[in-house]
Amino acid sequence: MSELDFSQVSWEELWNSTVETLQMLGASALFTLIIGLPLGILLFLASRSSLTLMKVVYIVLSFIVNILRSVPFIILIVALIPFTRSLVGTSTGVLGTIPPLVIGAAPFFARLVETSLREVDKGVIEAAQAMGASTGQIIRRVLLREALPGLLAALTITIVTLVSYTAMSGMIGGGGLGTLAINYGYYRYETAVMIVAVVLMVVLVQLLQMAGDRLVRHYTRK
Repeated sequence: MSELDFSQVSWEELWNSTVETLQMLGASALFTLIIGLPLGILLFLASRSSLTLMKVVYIVLSFIVNILRSVPFIILIVALIPFTRSLVGTSTGVLGTIPPLVIGAAPFFARLVETSLREVDKGVIEAAQAMGASTGQIIRRVLLREALPGLLAALTITIVTLVSYTAMSGMIGGGGLGTLAINYGYYRYETAVMIVAVVLMVVLVQLLQMAGDRLVRHYTRK
């Protein structure tokens, strides 16, 4: 086995790839939160409603969410190439990777949100209803507050999952550390570059998980 040659590593290119990964991660996490949180709340409310229309809404949304969650991301990103091009003008690079990342992660996050809201004590919800609170007030002042630690944990899990998604997007030129690892480690057999890229992704995941766990512990004690 040959020794690793870390002189192969272009630290400037590695830095640029890290920045691209952070850009993809930040933008996709933001849009996942914006889309996934309301979707998860809607799933929760529709599942508890006795209205026929809401039951139908739940069945349809649940079906769509399950389909999007079941498709492997590498297949999803390829299938969405025409949509991505029409939406942002490209299907590669940082910009072209964000739409598939959001479409892949938002349903996953929405289901975690629904699960977190289901863990809220029904007695608290019923007490708020008895006091005449509107649906909006119950969502803001009861559901989101009571489920906050679970929601933060769900967001942490989703963001960590997005890190692996950004790496997979490298297979089709998505940019970031995933593309760097594949281009140098797989196509050029420059193992040192691949190892450094992988180590950076592992460190990123660890930092994100630690930050998420700390937030969960902080709000659990309140």
